[in-house]
Amino acid sequence: MTQVLALDVGGTKTAAGVVRRDGEVVTYVRAATPQSSGPQDAEDVWACVVDVLDQVVAEEGDRYEAVGIGCGGPMEWPAGVVSPGNMPAWRGFPLLERVRERYAGDRPIAIHNDAVALAVAEHRWGAGRGKDHVLGMVVSTGVGAGLVVGGRRVDGRTGNAGHIGHTIVDPDGEVCRCGARGCLEPIARGPAIAAYAVALGWDGEQSGIAVAQGAREGHPACIAAFDRAGRAVGRAIASAAALLDLDVAVVGGGVSQAGDVFWTPLRASFHDHAGYGFVTSCRITEPMLGATAGVAGAAALVLATDAS
Repeated sequence: MTQVLALDVGGTKTAAGVVRRDGEVVTYVRAATPQSSGPQDAEDVWACVVDVLDQVVAEEGDRYEAVGIGCGGPMEWPAGVVSPGNMPAWRGFPLLERVRERYAGDRPIAIHNDAVALAVAEHRWGAGRGKDHVLGMVVSTGVGAGLVVGGRRVDGRTGNAGHIGHTIVDPDGEVCRCGARGCLEPIARGPAIAAYAVALGWDGEQSGIAVAQGAREGHPACIAAFDRAGRAVGRAIASAAALLDLDVAVVGGGVSQAGDVFWTPLRASFHDHAGYGFVTSCRITEPMLGATAGVAGAAALVLATDAS
């Protein structure tokens, strides 16, 4: 196959595009994911998905040969019934079947966690190319990861391997929405960073983007919020690198775009908590595929199963 219709659904944005076999995204459309609070709003989120996919199909036609989907988890996999932690409207939503019925027909279709899609794409075309042991991480409205180990994607028993956002980085921390205490996600996800800054006295706009700007401008509360988040991510990566003997950890998502206010404490914390040389040698980097990495990753999921 040479062209894939790809969909990337996240808590902040929903994007779609057509991706060529070499990873080039030839058409790209994105929209804000509706911020909804309950099951009654599930169709609002689906309408956003339809809108971006319809725009892509209107521009490119039906010349695509397969469909790939990345979406936040957890999910029932490979059935593609999704219940993203950062999207309350979708609980048990049959995303794979809805997309199959409207856009795939008899074409091949694949779905996985959006962070797994990132890992597969960066391994195939990006910062992990030529490496066999890759962590792909998304730090945004939620925090997740995907793994390529021994050159192969790791799915886990239920298809939910890679939920690094729910590894424990602060045993005395708050209770996460997953039910555990001390998870990474309640510290490092964008809304949590903003909330922490507000608790410390930030009185500006309560968004990750605004708090990042505040940190770059020297506001102490914003600096402290990003320092806390970056250090927590660094601890989590150090643990993953020790467990899996990683070549590279690729960290993407909206929070990762904050710049040095996030990356400096992340790298410092990683080196504080990494001991053995095989751990410290793990390279930590941003995605090479840039803003369209999620869509490229969704395509990579189906291309990875294509033997042609």
